[in-house]
Amino acid sequence: MADSNITKRALATSLKELMAEQLFDKINVAQICERCNMNRKSFYYHFKDKYDLVNWIFDTEFIELLKHENLSAGYAEHWAFIEKTCRYFYQNHSFYRKALQIKGQNSFSDHFREYIRPLIAERISTLFGEEQPDEFTLDFLSDAMICAMERWLLSKECMPPEQFVNKLKTLTEKCAHAIFQEMSQAEQGPS
Repeated sequence: MADSNITKRALATSLKELMAEQLFDKINVAQICERCNMNRKSFYYHFKDKYDLVNWIFDTEFIELLKHENLSAGYAEHWAFIEKTCRYFYQNHSFYRKALQIKGQNSFSDHFREYIRPLIAERISTLFGEEQPDEFTLDFLSDAMICAMERWLLSKECMPPEQFVNKLKTLTEKCAHAIFQEMSQAEQGPS
């Protein structure tokens, strides 16, 4: 297993280096293998194609982030985790910016959404308590968060993660407070 991970990480490093130099569409498996002195057979033993390698990079690095997290923690801890996640994406901004631009059937954007949506959905379900949200609600709120993250990552000069998370948190809290205020006033009736 260790040898397998060494090979995978070498291929991942090679792809990341190539993506820093050129467009993903221009990169082929032969270049990835040549960069790390491996043969194509080794590549295809571990990955279906270069898209699979991009997804593996995200999966393994993101799982490493999640490994020691308590996802059922409190409010402050959730925002701290979001900031930690955004810091990871910011540190790897050039890679993810290019990865999110991959179009087509095996796009990273689709994989990213499939991976992140359940995490967001779980958090939303926790907030709703016993009155579980329906699919429309989960889709709406998940899409809003994922779209905001993608837009942030796709910008060439993306703002620092602390600033991005602060904007998300401020917006969320202000909206929640304003809605609560309106609901309270509506319950009290006209004065």
